[in-house]
Amino acid sequence: MTDDQAAGTAATGGPDVPGPVRHLVLLRHAKAEQPTGGMQDADRPLSARGHADAAAAGAWLRYADYLPAAVVCSPAKRTRQTWHDAALGMAAPPTRPLTTQPGAETTMAAPTVRYEPKIYHGYVADLLDLVRATDPAVTTVLLVGHNPTISDLSTLLDPVHAAPDGLRTGGIVVHRVDGDWADLREQAGPIVKWHTARG
Repeated sequence: MTDDQAAGTAATGGPDVPGPVRHLVLLRHAKAEQPTGGMQDADRPLSARGHADAAAAGAWLRYADYLPAAVVCSPAKRTRQTWHDAALGMAAPPTRPLTTQPGAETTMAAPTVRYEPKIYHGYVADLLDLVRATDPAVTTVLLVGHNPTISDLSTLLDPVHAAPDGLRTGGIVVHRVDGDWADLREQAGPIVKWHTARG
């Protein structure tokens, strides 16, 4: 049992922590093409490697059992493509069972998806506000965004363990949230997993 699983057990059954443990999954978009001609930054598509890495990110999230119930994504083309490819990776057959319960359901339920301009244009405080507005019934939310703000959010939540150089393209970091989304604050989201997806 990992520390994160132990915390989940305590949160759902112990008197000290109310409610379930929630997970905030931060995913930096995968590798994008450089702009050409008069292309706007927001219109940059993923490269071939980026598409493969994004699908690998989704497969890892399924393998690690961090399938999101809600997705908040930047509307830029490279982040939308990252989410689309990650969703395809999540839907692929797993390489191992997602649960040890015999006969348990392993079908991925479609998450709710919102495209939020503040992820592209805003600051770390805007991202934190978006997370705080998550439906209380959601236990895992995936935020797909850009550097530096997505890495800044990770650092805000866990300054001790966040990557000093920020997330790489296709980088994933999972933060544990013990209380309600609305109460999330600085230094209150410890990192429990990180991974850099490569296809």
